[in-house]
Amino acid sequence: MSLFAFGPSRGPRWQLGLQAALGLVVPIAVMTLLGQPMFGYIAASGAFTVLFAGSLPVVERAVMLPFVAAGLIACAALGVAAAHTPPLIAIGIVLVAALSATLAFGFRLGPPGPLFFVLVFGLSATVMQSAPISPAGYLAAIAAGCAFSYLVAVSPLALGRVRARRARPLRELFPGPWWDADARMLVLRVALVSIAGVVVSLFLDPARAYWIVGAAVAVVGLASSRRAALQRATHRMLGTVAGAGVYALLAMLHPTGLWLALLLGVLQFSIELVVVRHYALALTLITPLVLLLLGAATGSTGDMSVALERVIDTLAGAALGALSGLLHPSEDARA
Repeated sequence: MSLFAFGPSRGPRWQLGLQAALGLVVPIAVMTLLGQPMFGYIAASGAFTVLFAGSLPVVERAVMLPFVAAGLIACAALGVAAAHTPPLIAIGIVLVAALSATLAFGFRLGPPGPLFFVLVFGLSATVMQSAPISPAGYLAAIAAGCAFSYLVAVSPLALGRVRARRARPLRELFPGPWWDADARMLVLRVALVSIAGVVVSLFLDPARAYWIVGAAVAVVGLASSRRAALQRATHRMLGTVAGAGVYALLAMLHPTGLWLALLLGVLQFSIELVVVRHYALALTLITPLVLLLLGAATGSTGDMSVALERVIDTLAGAALGALSGLLHPSEDARA
């Protein structure tokens, strides 16, 4: 995973990118037109549903994605419940990270792994602390976003040739539970970096713990390797710094309403085209997308101090993720 070259293509990704973009754009656009943009920003988080099982046939995604959506909604519910009790948020981050990693690796969920479950928990707790919305309203918006994204993901089933393909049994789609040595090590690393991330946040800002832990979990990734941990950490650090600069430029335009929806859609579509080939470039786009979405939901769009905080948090989290890679035996020792 070089900083100066793209990885090999894994086939066309425009369809997944379009689905993810629609999952963001449509809820924001519709709710903006209805005069309730806040519900649109929250529902847009449901677009994370589309990002899972992207390489599988549609008939198999139709079986798998409801489990993903249920997990995201459960994490959102936990975040909402803990929102006004900081110790519960800290405990929840660790528990959500460890449990989602245990299930994701044990049942071979595949990319993007446990990351978005941690982020949804943290985002939900953060938004509920500042947004004028009830817990029930928040969860209804998230559930609606997940449901809409699911419908977008399975929309090709309208074609007979797509429906004609038989899906594998659920037992084959979610093999396990089975935790081999690599899976156990990845779960251990996620648990350790989540605990360490929460501790580090005490010296920065406890309210930002989820971002530190999310950055660390992203660096852990799905590869059981020291080298992969260092490479992902480097990509994440550099990509986030560059992404903060992109956010600063975009924030100067003060995008709102339909323009914001369109901008987020373009970013999400572009992310899905490059994320499997160049992680740092993807982070250059992911960072402004998340900051714009979070800023719109909390009313902090354009606040450059937030961008600086996220850079610091990412550097801390990426360092933790890279250090956790030392738990793996070196490539020389394996040989």
